[in-house]
Amino acid sequence: MPGAQWFPGARLNYAEHVLRNERPGTDALLYRSETTPLAGLPWEEFAGSVRILASRLRELGVLPGDRVVSIMPNIPQTVIAMLATTAIGAIWASCSPDFGWRGVIDRFSQLTPKALFCVDGYRYGGKEFDRTAEMRRIAAALGSLDHVVTLPYLDPGRPRPFVPGALAWDEVVSAPPVPAEGFAFEQVPFSHPLWILFSSGTTGLPKPIMHGHGGILLEQLKLQTFHMDMRAGDRMFFFTTAGWMMWNFLVSSPLLGVCPVLYDGNPGYPDPGVLWQVAEEAQVRLFGASPAYVDIMSRAGVVPGKSYDLSRLREILLAGSPVSAACGAWFYRNVKPDLWLATGSGGTDVCTGFVGGMPTLPVYAGEIQAPHLGVAAHAFNERGEDVVGEVGEFVITEPMPSMPVGFWGDADGSRYRDTYFAEFPGVWRQGDFFKINARGGCFVLGRSDATLNRHGVRIGTAEIYAVLASIDEVADALIVNLDLPGGGFFMPLFVTLADGRVLDDALRRKICDRLRAEYTPRHVPDRIIQVHAIPATLTGKKMEVPVRKLLLGVPVEQAANVNAMANPDSLAEFADYARRQQDYPLRAS
Repeated sequence: MPGAQWFPGARLNYAEHVLRNERPGTDALLYRSETTPLAGLPWEEFAGSVRILASRLRELGVLPGDRVVSIMPNIPQTVIAMLATTAIGAIWASCSPDFGWRGVIDRFSQLTPKALFCVDGYRYGGKEFDRTAEMRRIAAALGSLDHVVTLPYLDPGRPRPFVPGALAWDEVVSAPPVPAEGFAFEQVPFSHPLWILFSSGTTGLPKPIMHGHGGILLEQLKLQTFHMDMRAGDRMFFFTTAGWMMWNFLVSSPLLGVCPVLYDGNPGYPDPGVLWQVAEEAQVRLFGASPAYVDIMSRAGVVPGKSYDLSRLREILLAGSPVSAACGAWFYRNVKPDLWLATGSGGTDVCTGFVGGMPTLPVYAGEIQAPHLGVAAHAFNERGEDVVGEVGEFVITEPMPSMPVGFWGDADGSRYRDTYFAEFPGVWRQGDFFKINARGGCFVLGRSDATLNRHGVRIGTAEIYAVLASIDEVADALIVNLDLPGGGFFMPLFVTLADGRVLDDALRRKICDRLRAEYTPRHVPDRIIQVHAIPATLTGKKMEVPVRKLLLGVPVEQAANVNAMANPDSLAEFADYARRQQDYPLRAS
């Protein structure tokens, strides 16, 4: 490791293993949005649409290994498009429609995709966001595209495609049915790329991480069978968008014959209990969300156990950020006392979990139950020594089947090796602080690098700095994200300004509007603070990790090596800011 090979010579197809669970007369999935009630999609219609669309993609010249990209919400058509793509051996990649044009182009332009699926906009919090101009801009920027398929999601009656020369979704899937026995799934090697997920982009463009058909198949079957105790016929709900790896996890549940429940919209609209209403209506066995969702509910006074029938609910899955004991206790007090709270931690890097739930073990407050089966998870100190009961670097010392088959465009594997194996040769460094106790209980304690983790979605600082570089008033900047007790976040942006400029409300709005438009709402900081200088090393690198430590109360002498700094005096202003904060506030949205 790196370079481990799994089952050389084997051939298979991920989508075939999903559709082998086709059960006529039952629902393949359930879905709901802010404007539509809960509804089911029968297996006959679901699997039939996958086969029709896959056959049409073949007719359009999409070949095994070609990239097919999507800008679609968490709706059934997105799942159908993903399975149709992978059924023919093409490679899937997805962004959610709230991504700005620049964030999408940064990702998809690296892949030279052949086909694009996109919608005209999305709804969130009772508002409609028309994205037709952005879709046209993105399609024009992706010069490799041969085909664009448009879905009029906001306006189903839209008379023609909103991207010039595009095909309409209804037109593409309206072909005659393709019987199961008449459809051939592309049989590909175990490590053939299935989909591409993107890293945060902390140092340059987001890294396109390729996962293989076989690795994802094995890991998802292991994860959902043994660590989540899911069985055929169960219903699973996790609140996510199609731009987060948890969407890939959710829509992999049909591999087990489990019925996924999709929700598209704001988790607090029209009221903070809407997701629990979904759980009641769908009679879910598993309910999942980010720990930050607890803060929304507790502030709103939501007590799901009193307001909703959750008799079928057995398991709560929390993922995306560290889970405190108080956060876990909220579920036992407010949902039901007879629950299995399965907290865990994984990553876009492997599209599965490293540590998490285990149905045969007790649950301890504030503690992840155990490393997952087949995951050699350890904490290393700065000397690369395995430590127990101490905080160290989160490392994996043995290969896993869903470790990336590589990064797209990284022909010699150098970028892949530098990302995970540079610090401890032959050992995977995940980039989190980690502790494991004597009984195997695990604690993931936040990022040990500069990546920004917002509600489980990792954001690269490079994306934010790229936008700020185009704003004349901003001379330099530094951004960090703090994980707060109870599952919240606080993401301050520190800026130095050009001579004569002042940080007023107009400039704050300009910065926030640009970040939201070019990337996503998650890129918008909670607060913008003007400082005299940005701490930097002698080689000019921004000192994001030391600043984050300062804001969490670590003394200056422990947070940074001032002898390696170009401007050591700059740290005093940040330490003073940290002392003046009694509790970092959260943005209401």
